[in-house]
Amino acid sequence: MEVKRLFDLLPRYASSFRPKDDVLAGKSDGEWKKYDIQAYIRQAEAVAFALIDMGIRPGDNVATIMNNRPEWNFLDMGILMAGAVHVPIYPTITEADYDYILRHAGTPVVFVGGNEIYRKIVGVLPRIESVKQVISIDAVEDLGRFSDMVGRAATLPYREEMQARMDAVKTDDVATIVYTSGTTGNPKGVMLTHANLISNFIAVSYIPTFGEEGRALSFLPLCHVYERMLVYLYQYLGISVYYAENLATVGDNVREVKPDMMSAVPRFLEKVFDRILTQGRKLKGVKRMIFFWAVSIAEHYNETGHNPWHFSIRHRLADKLVLSKWRAALGGNFKIIVSGSAALQPRLVKVYRAAGLPVYEGYGLTETSPVVAVTSTDPNGLRAGTVGPPLRGVEVRIAGDGEILARGPNIMKGYYKEPELTAQVIDSDGWFHTGDVGMIEPEGQLRITGRKKEIFKTSLGKYIAPELIENKLKSSSFIDNAMVVGENQRFAAALIVPDFAHLKSWCRIKEIPYTTDEEMVKMERIRRRFIKEVDRYNHELGSAEQVRKIELIPREWSVNGGELTPTLKLKRNVVTERYQEVIDRIFGNGAK
Repeated sequence: MEVKRLFDLLPRYASSFRPKDDVLAGKSDGEWKKYDIQAYIRQAEAVAFALIDMGIRPGDNVATIMNNRPEWNFLDMGILMAGAVHVPIYPTITEADYDYILRHAGTPVVFVGGNEIYRKIVGVLPRIESVKQVISIDAVEDLGRFSDMVGRAATLPYREEMQARMDAVKTDDVATIVYTSGTTGNPKGVMLTHANLISNFIAVSYIPTFGEEGRALSFLPLCHVYERMLVYLYQYLGISVYYAENLATVGDNVREVKPDMMSAVPRFLEKVFDRILTQGRKLKGVKRMIFFWAVSIAEHYNETGHNPWHFSIRHRLADKLVLSKWRAALGGNFKIIVSGSAALQPRLVKVYRAAGLPVYEGYGLTETSPVVAVTSTDPNGLRAGTVGPPLRGVEVRIAGDGEILARGPNIMKGYYKEPELTAQVIDSDGWFHTGDVGMIEPEGQLRITGRKKEIFKTSLGKYIAPELIENKLKSSSFIDNAMVVGENQRFAAALIVPDFAHLKSWCRIKEIPYTTDEEMVKMERIRRRFIKEVDRYNHELGSAEQVRKIELIPREWSVNGGELTPTLKLKRNVVTERYQEVIDRIFGNGAK
């Protein structure tokens, strides 16, 4: 069965794959609650009936604010089956952003996950005239509950109306408006059509090496198009989807589910490897020596698997003694781990692949549904430091100023209510201007070198791409985050957030009493250790790019703290404003 609209995935699943009870699964009160395809369809239909009964018309916007759970899928499909447009909103944004998005989208109905999320929007609701009803998945006082709505709706006489609305939906109709978590300004509503998303998941559908027998674990936000597209892919291939309880339980959920596939962001993969190294540092004598010998083997592994015979012998021994234990700790069954949203250190690609954990890296934006390029098993499909060749069916070229341009069926319809903004990024020939800078390698892989707007020039006229330097610095176990500064200054400097867990471990080994994070970053011995760490990476950089001064920041940057977007990108304007005195101090003590 051909999929022309996203809800076509449901009948296709029912007719194409063997019956199973875990099409979708979510954990509640310590137990996995599973749904087969018929239960999924019934729940989605009930959502559509309920929305029709509420007066939702074709083309209306319906918002959801919740963490990953099967109900998100029921709502997603039900909204589309009612002919409406799904507006999924991050559950971690600010009250000001909720105010803007709900007002801009004009949503009459909002679904929330529970009381914690409802408390975040209750203050703005009285100011938003469009919102007529708020419904919660979990019980919240004074709110209608999802289960009651679905129970009542199942008996409503709207099947013919629903079918008529579904028949009227065209593949080029807008399916969703995804508000970007921009690093500056108000969020922009990206209009994606059914065809945009379908083209993207079909284009990557050849990459998984397994089918309906497989399981995927999902924990990245479904309100972000990256995870959402992958969950559509799982349904297209008949792969079961298990939703992690929360970020803190991902490790436990991996060991329970033993998934074949998972998506992640680089920071998650970095943290996992940091924890592995922390455990290795606790070993003594020969065991410690063998552990770090195996780490060295992994770091020198050729990611394509084409290693000299003598290296392969050492790798097999390292795998037997050490690397296989890492694999077992991560469920022992991974065939694909997809990394996206930011650049992944080439070292980590090698390490994970050496441990039998195949990491694939993709690149894209919300506006591109999202994948533009991805590593794969194609010839020249994998090269550490690149995001692989352009996706099948997607054209990529590099503009004269280095900007990456993309064109294809995955390019958004435009920004909601913002035709002028749309015209600024999609030119008359249909090329979407990504704002990223990169190059295409001789073998065809795309290499990202920075963000066009983030590149700055020193007072000596040298251009610096800060993200490239930051990614190198963050490969250190000592460094959790970093922001490179130095526009119009004589040199580059960096604000550095230590990885405080690793710092505490190092202090224990060095017998340095650990007091508070604030006091430790002021200690001269610790500052010298971080300077030594930065100097190690300076050797890999050109003279103008080298970080000449650093300041250690005594607290982590986070989404809730306002320094990071929900996709963990730096909000440079926020960090700059918050630490302006620190930046001034850096350059006031040496810039000439």
